[in-house]
Amino acid sequence: MTKEDRRTPLLPVICLLALWTAAAGARAADPAYPTRPVRVVVGFAPGGGADATARIFAMKLSEAMGQNWIVDNRTGAGGNLSTEIVATAIPDGHTVLVFLDSQLTANPTLYSLPFSVEKDLLPVAELAATDMVVVVHPALPAKSFKEFVALAKQKPGTLHYGSGGVGSANHLTSELLKKTTGIDIVHVPYKGAGPSIAGILAGEIQMNVSSPASTIGFITSGRLRALARTGGKRTKVLPDVPTVAESGYPGFNVIQWYGLVVPAATPRRIVERLRLETFKALQSPDMQAYMEKLGLEPGSPPQQTDLAGRLKKETATWAGIIKEAGIRVQ
Repeated sequence: MTKEDRRTPLLPVICLLALWTAAAGARAADPAYPTRPVRVVVGFAPGGGADATARIFAMKLSEAMGQNWIVDNRTGAGGNLSTEIVATAIPDGHTVLVFLDSQLTANPTLYSLPFSVEKDLLPVAELAATDMVVVVHPALPAKSFKEFVALAKQKPGTLHYGSGGVGSANHLTSELLKKTTGIDIVHVPYKGAGPSIAGILAGEIQMNVSSPASTIGFITSGRLRALARTGGKRTKVLPDVPTVAESGYPGFNVIQWYGLVVPAATPRRIVERLRLETFKALQSPDMQAYMEKLGLEPGSPPQQTDLAGRLKKETATWAGIIKEAGIRVQ
C-alpha cells in the first residue's frame, strides 16, 4: 500500500471533522435572537410621530421577544445621524432604526450622505401610516383653512410655520401647501416635531403641519386649532376636521409613514423573525386600539409590502418636488 493509499481512507473522516467544526462554530456564533436588549434608534426628538411609533412597538416587541427594546433618540441632520448609526452597526439585529419616510426618501436628495439607503439598509416592515394635521395657534384669527390662506395672502412673508427640520415630512408638506395655495409663509426649522410643537404653543410660529400623534392632545384641550387634514379623506380621529382637498384644493393628498430597517447584512433568519413579530404586533387588538388613539393606522403586513420598491419610487418623487421648490439644506 502506497502512502497515498494509506491517506485516502482518512479523507472522509477529515471532511466530516471539518464540517462538524464549522457547524459547531456556526452554532456558537449564531445563538437564539435576541440575546440582549435591542437598541431602537430614532432620528427625531421625543414628542413626534416617529418617537411615538417607536415606543409603542418597543413595548410590544419587548413583551414578545423576551428582551427589552430600548428607544434611543439620536437627533441631527434631518435624521441622518440616526440612519448612519444603524447603517454602520454590527448586523446582528440588536440595532434597528424606526424611521420616518422622508428620512430615507428625501434626504438622499438634500444631503451628501456617507451611506447608501439602498445598499446599506434592509427594509423590514411598515409600522404605521398617517396623514398630518394643519394646526394654528389659537391667537390667530383664522378659523378655517380657507381663512388661513386668505390671511396669509393679505400678509405675505409675515406668518411663520415650523417643521422638524429641513427636508422633514412636515417641511416638505408645508412647501407643497405653499405651492398649492400660492401663499408666502416663512419656514422656521426645529430639531424635531416635538420642539416645533413647543414652538407653536409658545407663539414663536403661527402654523404647523404635524402628525396627529404629536398634536391631538393639544387640539382637544384647545391649545391648538386644527384647520385641515392632509390626507385624502377624514378619519375617525378628529372627524370634524376637513381635508385640504375639501377646503378648496382637490387632489391634495399627503400621507407619512413609519418603518423599520436594519443593517443590510443582517442574517435572513433575524429579518424574518422581526417581520413575523412585527406582523403579530400589527394584528394585536390592543396595539390597534392604542394606535387609533394616536391617529395612526397599522402598517401593511410585511409579506405584502415591497418596501424597497416603495422607498425607491418615493425617493424619485421627492427629488422632483425638492428641485421644483428649490429646497436647500441651510
